Amino acid sequence: MLEHIIFFLLLVAAFGLFAWQVRKIRANILVGRERDMSGHAAERFKKTMLVAFGQQKMFKRITPALLHLIVYVGFLVINVEVLEIVVDGLFGTHRFLSFLGPVYDVLMATNEILGALVILAVVAFWWRRNRTNPVRRFTGVELRAWPKLDANIILYIEVILMAALFTMNTADLKLHQLRGEDLPGTFPISSLLTGLFPANEGLLHVLERVGWWSHIIGIFLFLNYLPSSKHFHIIISFPNVWYSRLIPQGQFSNVESITHEVKAMMDPSYAVPPAPVGPDGSALAPTPFGAKDVEDLPWTNLMNAYSCTECGRCTSVCPANLTGKLLSPRKIIMDTRDRMEEKYESPLIFRPNMYGPEAKHEPVTDLANATLLRGKVTPEELWACTTCNACVESCPVNINPLESIIEMRRFLVLEESAAPNSLNVMFSNIENNGAPWAFSPSDRFNWADDLYAAEKPTQAAAVA
Repeated sequence: MLEHIIFFLLLVAAFGLFAWQVRKIRANILVGRERDMSGHAAERFKKTMLVAFGQQKMFKRITPALLHLIVYVGFLVINVEVLEIVVDGLFGTHRFLSFLGPVYDVLMATNEILGALVILAVVAFWWRRNRTNPVRRFTGVELRAWPKLDANIILYIEVILMAALFTMNTADLKLHQLRGEDLPGTFPISSLLTGLFPANEGLLHVLERVGWWSHIIGIFLFLNYLPSSKHFHIIISFPNVWYSRLIPQGQFSNVESITHEVKAMMDPSYAVPPAPVGPDGSALAPTPFGAKDVEDLPWTNLMNAYSCTECGRCTSVCPANLTGKLLSPRKIIMDTRDRMEEKYESPLIFRPNMYGPEAKHEPVTDLANATLLRGKVTPEELWACTTCNACVESCPVNINPLESIIEMRRFLVLEESAAPNSLNVMFSNIENNGAPWAFSPSDRFNWADDLYAAEKPTQAAAVA
């Protein structure tokens, strides 16, 4: 009975602590600007099933896609055994789901095979990240220190969880064999490992309990590690895909107030809507053009930040990054997440500064002067973007780094007039001449007159 009480308390504490951390993340996301993402349920459901559940965009790179599929399916199927462990822990049963008979045999066999494949896939992932010459997308200033350690911690935890699972199953299987009993289920991997375990019933019982408790406590700890880790994407990527944009990727948003001004200029009869007012009837502060800090971005962009897998596919296809410029779409997203936790709520486990010991984390004491733009993201990074949408297209969970980049560039132009000189010249030409070029509209077709004048003698000679 004491064991069941302890398990119940651990279960409640684990899920309570996890809910508390998720509440913080939700609060961070909701500081963003309002954006109506309702409607189109059928289209959103289809996209979620294909992209989030079906891993559709992962298969643009077949090798990591297959490795990730093994871990992903293993995570889903092995959770069946986790459910069984929870029921056994609460009610004192043993192999609760064994009443399923042949179905239980298939489930346990699948669990074991997937568990072994997960270990192999994790080893491959670790090697790809940590070998002497790692894959390029696993390098970069944004992957120093904590992000690199975080990725490896996840891999180590997955191996430990699988080792605990096999310890539990193998010890239980051999214990039943020594007693001349049949253990419900089929265990193709554990049956190969029984020779490594002692033929001592008391010791086998201890090993089975150690494996059982290690596996479930490891899952509880992992559950509460997720909110501080990039691996939180296994939960939040599903709503992120659901709320992803349905409009064409090349379509930019317009500033509503400017749209009204343009319509009023084009049509004097156009009625500009009244400025919004607060609950007390007073005028609300004007919304800034673009984004200077995280609260100026739409809440969907902030959800993007928590959905990032840090896989680097966006940066690996970015033409600006490939030509040596500072822009890394992955860094933009990671900076957004770090800025949210710096200014607002932070998960229980502190996320160290991602730039490592050479850039020590200092607590924010002047929030008025510490912002996402310039505080973490530099204008040079933003202006390097070609707006090609390659990062958006490549992201496996439909994150849109370009939208955040455009919003911050919009702030630079409309609020600070801080565009590069070449763009300021273009803006001036458009304003004065109606075109990007520095000549009068009346001279726009001079090139045609000059060309005609040059060709006229040639044509006359040909006629003669």
